[in-house]
Amino acid sequence: MWASGFGISAVQAVPDANILTLTETLDAVRRMADAVDIPVIADCDNGYGNAINVMRTVAEFRACRAAGVCIEDNEFPKRCSFYAGVRRDLVATEEHARKIEAAVSARRDRGFAVIARTEALICGMGLDEALTRPRRTPRRGRTRVLVHSKQKDFGELSRFAAQWSGRVPLVAVPTTYPDVSTQELLAAGFRMAIFANQALRGAIVAMRDVLAPHARDRQGLLGRGAYRPRSKRSTSWSASPS
Repeated sequence: MWASGFGISAVQAVPDANILTLTETLDAVRRMADAVDIPVIADCDNGYGNAINVMRTVAEFRACRAAGVCIEDNEFPKRCSFYAGVRRDLVATEEHARKIEAAVSARRDRGFAVIARTEALICGMGLDEALTRPRRTPRRGRTRVLVHSKQKDFGELSRFAAQWSGRVPLVAVPTTYPDVSTQELLAAGFRMAIFANQALRGAIVAMRDVLAPHARDRQGLLGRGAYRPRSKRSTSWSASPS
């Protein structure tokens, strides 16, 4: 199970931009781990600090029975990979490598997964940079490399995988290229796929479909002028005169 930073933020009604604290995210992951009998991988954004902070991050998620963590190379505060018109900056390759090495050293159990995520393709840095950034990911125990893409098809990641050394298994997140098949991913060298927010988006669509007829009829229930939009992001309700 993927404990999505985007999903956990959405439940708290805040953007996916490092607004939630480590403690808040831990609470959510702990509840997930308590509720299921399958492994839970925690989306830890950029690790909540530098390499020293990452060591504590890993220790805390181990203690709440997470099966692993994913740490990305976004600067703090991070930006969601798919927010349009937002500038994204990545930390230096060396800094991210130190964070991943710190996570591996702090996990104690080699079965605890450490996923090194790069946003180089999302930022438009190109294939060479995307290949360079995760090369120092240690091949010890359950380590993985996640390379993110916002392309509408699997072509970009297929080219990445063709040039990847294969030293560490690859992880895909088919959010923008949902038509890729399991067979294509396996053939390209990917060994894990994270369906990060498909269920959340499906739930939102279903809720809108259920509520749309009621929204169309709301004036009849509340009276004219009862619903007054305050802005694009918030609404105000007032009782109409009886």
